[in-house]
Amino acid sequence: MGVKRYVADADNTIVNAYQPNLETRGTGSNAGRSDIVEAYSIYGRQQASSSALPGSQELSRILMKFPVTSISTDRTNSVIPASGSVSFYLKLSNAEHTKTVPRDLTLMVYPVSQSWQEGPGLDLINYSDLTKGNPGSNWLSASDGAAWAAVGGTYITASNQWNPHGSQSAATSPPIYSQSFATGLEDLEIDITPLVEVWMSGAMNNYGVGIQLTSSQEAYYSGSTVAGYAVSFDTGSIINITGGAQKSYYTKRFFARGTQYFFKRPVIEARWDSSRRDDRGSFYYSSSLATAQDNLNTIYLYNYVRGRLRNIPAVGTTGSIMVSLYSGSADDTAPSGSKLILYDTTTAITGGWKATGIYTASIATTAAATPVETLYDVWWSGSGAGESLESGVTEFFTGSIEPDQILGFGTAREPTYYLNITNLKNKYNTQENARFNLYVRNKYWNPTIYTKASTIVENTDIVSASYRVFRLLDGTEAVPYDTASTFSTGLSYDISGNYFDFDMGLLKGGYAYGFKFAFYDPELSSWIEQNKVFKFRVEDYEY
Repeated sequence: MGVKRYVADADNTIVNAYQPNLETRGTGSNAGRSDIVEAYSIYGRQQASSSALPGSQELSRILMKFPVTSISTDRTNSVIPASGSVSFYLKLSNAEHTKTVPRDLTLMVYPVSQSWQEGPGLDLINYSDLTKGNPGSNWLSASDGAAWAAVGGTYITASNQWNPHGSQSAATSPPIYSQSFATGLEDLEIDITPLVEVWMSGAMNNYGVGIQLTSSQEAYYSGSTVAGYAVSFDTGSIINITGGAQKSYYTKRFFARGTQYFFKRPVIEARWDSSRRDDRGSFYYSSSLATAQDNLNTIYLYNYVRGRLRNIPAVGTTGSIMVSLYSGSADDTAPSGSKLILYDTTTAITGGWKATGIYTASIATTAAATPVETLYDVWWSGSGAGESLESGVTEFFTGSIEPDQILGFGTAREPTYYLNITNLKNKYNTQENARFNLYVRNKYWNPTIYTKASTIVENTDIVSASYRVFRLLDGTEAVPYDTASTFSTGLSYDISGNYFDFDMGLLKGGYAYGFKFAFYDPELSSWIEQNKVFKFRVEDYEY
């Protein structure tokens, strides 16, 4: 399970735009319960009064806050990995509308530096839901009891503002982000990992983020004059932007947390590579046909105690665990003799901690003149320097490996596969985390009659495989392929074949969904989606 989503727990749109009478600004309006949020800039719209002047400024900005405490709790409970092993993405879905969409738009994402209230307002047309005497933020006030330190919201926008708790040096770059929109119809997706980590560390209070046009695109305004005219009205709601735009960018909309569309809610999405590549079932002797890296085999030790993964007390997360290989006894049922030489004169490899109760080691070894059919891997620690198994060491685990040899081929490879999820159920609930076992074999495998009668068909391990999930009703992409460096939808494999874990809470209950898989073909340097669809239904949890 390499994906976890955290839906926004507060959002609002604040504006200094004119109400329909084009005389009164909606600076006191609130839209905390609206199903959309929007950012825009309007330059040059005149008021209807006789004092109408050219060059007026109307702006809309977005406030959004996320449950960082829940993210921290999940990290404490090992639901998501430690810092450095997970990325956090801010994701907002474009909301289509009938108004003009700004092209070549750049939106900035700034940390908010002041506490604010969401509010109960809905009206983003007439700006009629005023917060006077009521809870909620607006253009002038962060809450019903406190004004913004600066109109339009208070944000960390420069390095000289970035030292909230004295834990960051003045030279440290503040967590500020941006995204450009060529057509104005794109979704927003930005990696904000440093900001989320700062929130979780406590170095900055989590007041959420402000999303607004870049300063060069927000409407121009300079001092107390516009086009040579003295201005004495509404100056408390106008922002001095001397480098702003003298054209309009109207209007970019996203779905808010109140939207009815489950998969379009604003989220922080945690992504990490949770795949495990255990080569115990596809272990190869070293060959001159392969590079040093390709000759390495990674094997795993899973330490289950009473059915749960637990760290080995003598090893923990930082201690030393060693792995040695042995040939078998006369009846090939147990390790025997001295440690096999892995390379040079080395007979032991140092392994490491992977996750709770899971340890790994990467080994390369050459075949003898008569290759050993079964290798035995012994995991141990201690100070013993002898070659026998009883030489003053503590043994933790003994496994077996059936190695193969890397061979050349006289024809081009044409991989076509048969797939099956062997443990797929018809129905799951939204509170469930499920593991899926994917059986893969060559579709055109052609055994002899003897093989059919006497052999269990082995899995074909797919080294690079990814899944996606979509809703069958309308094809909505619930979880897309992630084949980037985060590889959050990557499949693991071990001696039993490929597998992956999936959090059903990512899906809306009451619908049917489908899994599809893509395998990476190194010869084509591309991901190839397989044809098979595996269907299942998700229901809301019932007590």
